[in-house]
Amino acid sequence: MAKHPVPKKKTAKTTSKQRYGSFKGKVLKKLSNAVNLIDCPNCGAKQQSHTVCHECGQYRGRQVIDKQKEEAKITKIKA
Repeated sequence: MAKHPVPKKKTAKTTSKQRYGSFKGKVLKKLSNAVNLIDCPNCGAKQQSHTVCHECGQYRGRQVIDKQKEEAKITKIKA
């Protein structure tokens, strides 16, 4: 049976934190470049580009999701 590789010395906390920190920085940089946040032309809320606005339900000047209807569904309780 083959033995597993074992480190010769203990890895210091600072070394592992630095390694994780650099990885985290690279990932955040990639994500910030990948996601485009723009202001909604109708309500001014931040939204991802090429998607429906979650606040007002409009996309490219058209009403896609009727927010009033959704609110009525949620608030209506049958007793």
